Amino acid sequence: MPGDKFLSPKDATELTSTLSKHYKDAKYYLHFKTPIDLVVAAILSAQTRDEVVNAATPKLFAKYKTARDYARANPQELIDYIKSISFAGNKARNIINTCRIIDEKYGGKVPGKMEQLIELPGIGRKTANTILINAYEIVEGIPVDTWVIKLSYRLGLSKNTDPEKIEHDLMKMVDKKYWHNYAYVMKTHGKKICQTIPICSKCPVNGICPKNGVTKQL
Repeated sequence: MPGDKFLSPKDATELTSTLSKHYKDAKYYLHFKTPIDLVVAAILSAQTRDEVVNAATPKLFAKYKTARDYARANPQELIDYIKSISFAGNKARNIINTCRIIDEKYGGKVPGKMEQLIELPGIGRKTANTILINAYEIVEGIPVDTWVIKLSYRLGLSKNTDPEKIEHDLMKMVDKKYWHNYAYVMKTHGKKICQTIPICSKCPVNGICPKNGVTKQL
């Protein structure tokens, strides 16, 4: 939009550094113990609140422990475990099909490459980044979720709305040492400060942020 301002890479790194220090305890928000748990939780999380996913997964993870367990699951029985989650039927099918591929093609081990992950049902680039970072500590990119999309524009880091274009912009603007936790820092900042009406008076980056699209602030 006319009048929007976007940060230089230097200012973008300063902004990210400040937020990362301010929210140093920010971390991935879904509960899991194994890479398979993570794959399943990530598929379930699409268009569903974290709290709903985390409430459903303990019993699910106690029942199904391996890719083969999910691959051989009775679809209706699996749906019964996740019925509180939106689009449970579609997600159950994706989980079963994804785990069947992991079991048959990768010997039951969640693959550790982007190009392998994005071929699995229910897994796009955002989810693949999440799996690589949290299961294997492999940082190839930045998970771009709803909060990242919203705040990347507001904070002057990207003018794009397409997640892959936003990720490309961020990877040029933000020092790689912040990529692994970037999405979780943004989510925490969005929930605490940078809401629909942002609380700019309490924002740690108030002096850097261009406040694109902000018409009212507290």
